[in-house]
Amino acid sequence: MITDLSQSGVRTGLTGLLASILLNLPMLAGAAVPATPVMTIYKFNGPLETPYYNIGANGPGSRAGSLPQGTSVIPCLVVRNGRALTDAKGTPYVGFEVVVNPSKDKGQAATRKFERTFAEREALKVKNHHCDSSVRHVLNVRDLYVLKKPPFFDPPGKGDPAAAEREGKTELDKIVRVFHNSPECAAVDQDAIGRRARLERAWDRFIAKHDGRWDATTLARAKHLDYAMRTAIFEGHLDRGCTAYGACERNVVVLSIRNRGVGQCLKRQGCSFPGDFQGIASDVGQYNIWDAYLTQISGLTSCYLRTDLAKQGDYALYQGIYSQSIGDAETILYGGTPALATVFPGTNLNELTELRHYYHPPAMGKCFPQHDRVEYMSGAVAENGPDHVLIANTRIKVGDRVGGGYRFKEFRFDQEGPIDAVRVEDNYPGFVVDGRKVSLGGGGGCTPYGVSSGCRFSNVGRYRRTPNWLTAGKPLALNCRINDRGASCSGSGREQRVTVGGACDIDMMPVSRVH
Repeated sequence: MITDLSQSGVRTGLTGLLASILLNLPMLAGAAVPATPVMTIYKFNGPLETPYYNIGANGPGSRAGSLPQGTSVIPCLVVRNGRALTDAKGTPYVGFEVVVNPSKDKGQAATRKFERTFAEREALKVKNHHCDSSVRHVLNVRDLYVLKKPPFFDPPGKGDPAAAEREGKTELDKIVRVFHNSPECAAVDQDAIGRRARLERAWDRFIAKHDGRWDATTLARAKHLDYAMRTAIFEGHLDRGCTAYGACERNVVVLSIRNRGVGQCLKRQGCSFPGDFQGIASDVGQYNIWDAYLTQISGLTSCYLRTDLAKQGDYALYQGIYSQSIGDAETILYGGTPALATVFPGTNLNELTELRHYYHPPAMGKCFPQHDRVEYMSGAVAENGPDHVLIANTRIKVGDRVGGGYRFKEFRFDQEGPIDAVRVEDNYPGFVVDGRKVSLGGGGGCTPYGVSSGCRFSNVGRYRRTPNWLTAGKPLALNCRINDRGASCSGSGREQRVTVGGACDIDMMPVSRVH
């Protein structure tokens, strides 16, 4: 059965997909290439709605409607008279079938639907990526990315506010835990869209409801502490869990939030008044994890401290991480400048209070200067006789010139610890990619591991780009003394001294004196 997305007639049902979108899927005997993957509409910190268009004679026609950020689709190529629909530069406009629409689909059913469809598409081989003649609407492929994480929703249920309060070690900790187990928090993640704003409204309602129990200043501080902790947990590397390095990393994130609100308050960094840690921590331009789409696929705005989730999946990890770090976070935000020395022993206080910037080198732009003729394809068409395929959101190894294009192979890699494990796969034999999308210009701005170009390594496992402000500041090493409870947070805890940062730390780079 096909269901309508809107009056414009965009179809969301998947049961009609094999017949109506990929014309050649029934021809499995001749299947040779990977099917188009599930792709997601995404533009960092972009507009909520992305337009789609009617099909014109030689390109996209008039605007037909829009879909929200985070909509997952299965793309196909509109081929008419032997040519795929592209703009003048060769960028394709693709037909699509909606998988999950975040403005309508919600809950565990939406999560499972995405996961199931993503896996099915990864396993599927086809003859080509053609749409059939019934497709009427197209998207710009530049708005689409292969993003593997499914929509995230808290499971049904509710926690026990009284039990949560008993687990708190300080008054602020108690309030944060009660909020996570409140009906106000429970409303935030019921829908995928608008979570950042709904979390703010939930805290406002919670504060109004409890203003007779706790004073206004204490409630406000608890809210700001909650935001700082959410940012620190999800900015850090979750796989590090409760290791000493992971906990120190979170402390550095909280310190950056603190220093943007104490002694300096810049509107461009999200600060509306001195001590506005909420505004700073949730500013999308500063802490990218608060992007509207990214909140759809993470537990950032969830009620992750719910008591009924204490032993379920990632919630046990989140709760362990929170419990390990909440004391240091409260000290950093509200303990005063001298107290910073207790959290970061051995570092000059002036250096500590000047730290406002950091970056994670592994997450920076990926580049491969050690490999020739490797190019990133945001979206291109490749042809083999009458067959057309979509090459999008992937890197290719460019081969020989053939007519107006190039032979190519897929350039794939997996990040395995400090190494990018590279492989080249000939998944489209005989196909030639549109030469208009190949520049052979090489890449620049790369350094080993994405740290200072002055660092020296005996072996280099990966290359990354560096932020343009790196040379404007001073890489800073920060020391912590942390009870290491291991990546799973299940260890008994053994105090370790650990250092995060310094000029050549390949995992996290705090940088002070950046203005």
